Parts: sequence; structure tokens; C-alpha cells
Amino acid sequence: MSQPTWLIYGAYGYTGDLVAREAVRRGMTPILAGRDRSRVAAQARALGLDSRAFELTDREEVRRGLEGAEAVLHCAGPFFRTSRPMVQGCLTAGAHYLDITGEVTVLEGVLRAAPKAQAAGIVLLPGVGFDVVPTDCLAARLAAELPGATELALAFHQEGGGVSRGTLRTAIAGLPYGGAVRCGGELQRVPLAAEAREIDFMGGRRWAMSVPWGDLATAWRSTGIPDIRVYAGASPRRIRSLRRLRPLLPLLRVPPLGRAVSRHLTRGVRGPDAVARDSARSWLWGEVRGPNGSATATLEVAEGYTFTALAAVESVARVLAGRVAPGAWTPSQAFGAGFVTEIPGTVEGPIVRK
Repeated sequence: MSQPTWLIYGAYGYTGDLVAREAVRRGMTPILAGRDRSRVAAQARALGLDSRAFELTDREEVRRGLEGAEAVLHCAGPFFRTSRPMVQGCLTAGAHYLDITGEVTVLEGVLRAAPKAQAAGIVLLPGVGFDVVPTDCLAARLAAELPGATELALAFHQEGGGVSRGTLRTAIAGLPYGGAVRCGGELQRVPLAAEAREIDFMGGRRWAMSVPWGDLATAWRSTGIPDIRVYAGASPRRIRSLRRLRPLLPLLRVPPLGRAVSRHLTRGVRGPDAVARDSARSWLWGEVRGPNGSATATLEVAEGYTFTALAAVESVARVLAGRVAPGAWTPSQAFGAGFVTEIPGTVEGPIVRK
């Protein structure tokens, strides 16, 4: 029996390449795709796969690029620029759409397209990597433990590893817009690093600052909890530095300046090598509060990029197997709160009620 035809778009990027290699390790044969014909063809030859090259700026070109595909795993960021044309292409082609974004506005847009996905008979499943599988599953687990919770706090911290150029570029692009929280079910903009607190992760106590993480979109839909905060591990010194930069950050909205700063800060960034990925670990923490008290829980998972490759490929396999109904879903809605524990390397801590 032949395998389903599916694409990894942005396959030659840092994360896309890890995803492609994980798919091959599992015996899958995705078509590798991206904008640069020579790069994607060379990558495909090295992995023994087929390739396609197409831009996302022309609907007809996207239609041809997706012809015959049952699903697309979209790995080409920044997703605020690339997600919409790919989602539209998948709706037209009748192909399932998955991505690895953690960008709040992108997640909001994809999840709002649920009626269109149902009408097209496809699955829209954003955030199937480290952004946001662990935190989304943790949020769903805590919400089930404390029905009626009104507040949710999530946090993550990584020891070791590093960052890829694409991730850093996306982070820089978001700096001028500050932070965000969800209050009363509504997204609200707040200053960058508006809140800071010490959090008791499984790996020890760490300082963390509030960030506009994807769970502000996904956890709200997964849990219905109206007030949500997300924190990322950061030293007090880094938090102070970011707060001092707040008055200057709006200048990055000026395209020439923003591009110049991004080029400067990402020059030479390649992402963590295999040794760094293998030695790094990621810790997550969550807390819900409500009229019936509070509950906290922790997780330990693999290094972020390693986790992304494992979770994303597993998500594609489950969607292609018909295990998710048409519509737009968060990871925990699609696969259950226990999905994160099925990803190799995950250690789940107990829930503590107060």
C-alpha cells in the first residue's frame, strides 16, 4: 500500500530539516518543499525524497504546489507572513494543514477558520511543536482537575540548547508590539516583560517574565479559562534589560531599521547542534485558580527543537490516519491532554491541589 502524499514546507530551514529527518527515521516519505529550488532539491536528494519548489505569494502557484497532497506540515516562518496563504491553499486543495508556530495572532487566525475547515473537510491544526503542545496539554490537564477555574498561568524554561536563526528573527519581529495577556476572554496588549515571578519548575526555582506565547490563543480554546498569563524563564538581569529597551522598540516597526537590526542580531546564528540538543532539557509549569482552590503541575520534556520534530511528525501521522475530525483544533483538543506524555523523553509531575 502506498503512503499518503504530504509535504513539509520550509523543509530546508533549521527546524524543517529536523522534522524531515525525523519523518525519514520513522519510514515516512514526505515531499520536501520551499521557495528555493536548489536548496530543497539538494536536501531531498540527500534524504532520498522528492521535492517541490513554489512561492506563497501567488495563489495559482500554491495550488500547483499542493496538488495531490493530503496534508502540509508548514515550517516556514515567520508565520504572520506565511500562514495565511498556506491555509488558504490547503482549504482550496482539500489538504490538512499543520504548523509549528507559537505566534498568538497566527494561532488566532487559524483557529477562527474552523467553519471553513469543516466545510472543506480538512483539519487545521496549528502549534504542533514545542509551541504549544506541552503547555496546551498541561493547561488541559489542570483545567480537568479544577473545573470552574478562572485563572491559568503557564511557564517554560530551558537549560542548554540554543536558538535558531528563524526563531530569533520571529522574536525580533514581535518585539515592537510588546507583550500580551488574556483577561476576561479578551486578548490585551501589555508592556514587554510586564510581569516577573519566581516559579518552581521541576528542574528548580527560576525567574520568569510574561511573554505573548501561543497559549494565549490555544489554552483559552482548550480550557475556556478567561484569564491567562504565560511566562518564559529569564534572569533578573535580562528582564531589567528588556524593560529598559521598551521606549526604543517601536522604532523596529520602521522596515529598514527592523531589517537591519534583525540581520545584525541573527548574523552567525545557526541553532544548537546535535550535542547541545541532546544535553538540553525543557521544564514546564502550570497553575489554575478558581473558587474551588488551586492546582499546580509540572512537566519535563526534550529540548525544544527535538521535541518539535517528534511531536510534529506524530501529529501528521495521526491526522493522516483519520484520527481527527474536520475543523480547527488545538493539540489537546485533537489528541487529548495526555498527548505530551506520548512524546519520547516526557516526564509528567503530579498535580498538587490546594
